[in-house]
Amino acid sequence: MSERSTLRGSRLGARSYEDERGVEFAERQVIAYSCPIGHRFDVTFSTEAEVPALWDCPRCGAEALRQASERPEEKPLKPARTHWDMLLERRSIEELEALLDERLELLRAGLLPGAAHLAANARERKKTA
Repeated sequence: MSERSTLRGSRLGARSYEDERGVEFAERQVIAYSCPIGHRFDVTFSTEAEVPALWDCPRCGAEALRQASERPEEKPLKPARTHWDMLLERRSIEELEALLDERLELLRAGLLPGAAHLAANARERKKTA
């Protein structure tokens, strides 16, 4: 019960009951960035960290450049692979045409689930033609 009394009246995240005696903080460096709009801000990094040349501006969200550095070269973007591209990796055009013909025959015959109305419409079109 005595443990509980020390926490009574405190909120989550309000205060830490640990002290900082004997703790050695990592060495830090402050890096200045500026965005295209003109906002200037500082970001604190460890001296061991690899400092990025670009950082998002906390005010406007634009891409800010590290001061006293040049913009890094942009990596060439890979074109997005579409479903069609992935399908062509697995099948040839001839195979796809054969599969399409098979499925269309099944669809017109009403053998696919939910396709009975399509088969009926196809039969009606044949009668009127």
